Amino acid sequence: MGTPIVYEIAEKPITSVLIAICTGVWVYIQKAGLGYGDVGISYEDVVRGKQYWRVITSSFSHISFLHLIFNMSALWSVGVVEQLGHAGMGKIYYLKNTLLLVILSLVLVLVFYHFLIHHLKFERYWRVTAVGYSCVIFGWMTILSQKQAGSKIQVLGFLSLPASLAPFESLVFTYIIVPQASFLGHLSGIIVGYLISWSVFAEISSYWAITYTSWLLIALVVSVERTTSYHIPFLQTELSVESPNLPTVRLLSDEDPPQARTPPPPSLASGIDAV
Repeated sequence: MGTPIVYEIAEKPITSVLIAICTGVWVYIQKAGLGYGDVGISYEDVVRGKQYWRVITSSFSHISFLHLIFNMSALWSVGVVEQLGHAGMGKIYYLKNTLLLVILSLVLVLVFYHFLIHHLKFERYWRVTAVGYSCVIFGWMTILSQKQAGSKIQVLGFLSLPASLAPFESLVFTYIIVPQASFLGHLSGIIVGYLISWSVFAEISSYWAITYTSWLLIALVVSVERTTSYHIPFLQTELSVESPNLPTVRLLSDEDPPQARTPPPPSLASGIDAV
């Protein structure tokens, strides 16, 4: 008999929380009737609209139920990293590099979009919108392929892939199941995965990872406050007189009520990428 699911959850707490978050977000999206343009990431929304919060919402959002099931199954498989403390990985390694994969893979996607738009003149990439956790999953598959070349990774519970080939085999399999899968998104995850496996970011300690994450969360909160109709209690952003492009963040007092803001017009997506 296999290990009871309760024990597996206890052995993969971070993975279990991530799956719960992605599933909860999917339920909320379905109930709220949200779409790709509401939670996805596009070059236009991030660069022109300064909606930096989409780097996070796009990673943890799935519109299609099939997309969610495929990604969460793959995430459960790569979550074995949490159990590999004896191999130089483990929970801290998993958490720190998951944060790096979430941020850097989508930043790299935007870099690819920038090149396609401004150098190759593919204007459609201004509005191509991507959602999904696959960037991170492909990154972890790549890391495992380098750390455990002789092992195998289970995908969807029945597909056993050699770890060394898993990122590329999964890329092909994903295109068969999800025709709209994002090649650039998956490629970005693979590239960042290689950088992590080559210890490019090894000098980033847990302390600095927490510090960078804290500042990033503050920046994302400010972005939500400035670019959406959502009001965050006790926070107001203003444009500085000395530097109109830089926001000033301050706490609100009882005598200083928040001013109503008009949300930016929605962006028209000309393409959808499931990542």
